[in-house]
Amino acid sequence: MATYIGFLRAINLGPTRKFPKASIIKAVEAAGFTDVATYINTGNVRFDTPLRSRAKIEAALEEAFEAEAGFAVPTVVFTQKELRAIAEEAASFGHDGRHYVSLCKEAPSAAAIKKLEETSTADEVAKVGGRAVHLLLGANYHEAKLTNAAVEKTMGVATNRNLTVISALAEKWC
Repeated sequence: MATYIGFLRAINLGPTRKFPKASIIKAVEAAGFTDVATYINTGNVRFDTPLRSRAKIEAALEEAFEAEAGFAVPTVVFTQKELRAIAEEAASFGHDGRHYVSLCKEAPSAAAIKKLEETSTADEVAKVGGRAVHLLLGANYHEAKLTNAAVEKTMGVATNRNLTVISALAEKWC
């Protein structure tokens, strides 16, 4: 058995996409995974599975989530080692502003990385490391152009967490 961490995209954002933690746990267990735990109500779930293919794990979870929630829930999965590396890389930036991490479903191409990183400005910086995009933003987060939506236009499906959540999950589950 290996332990993985799943990040659910676009849940609990409005009245039609509610997916409480208890329902997430139920769906993950229905997919055949064990030792399931969640962290806060933003779609972070840890589980054990004998499966080794990330694509198969994501597909099994997405099928179970849709069956339980009644809507599609794109899911991005990382190993404990991968999540720990993302948290360590984030800490190395020493950024004092708002730091968000977009977690990508697929590894981006070199061209996609170049295109996204070239959109960086003095106030908004994108740094790509594997399937993680670190968004180093200034104080005006709500006016930022470098958002998860911008990441998805270049990199495909991604979900976003702030550095506090990424660090807490790495400490708690890795």
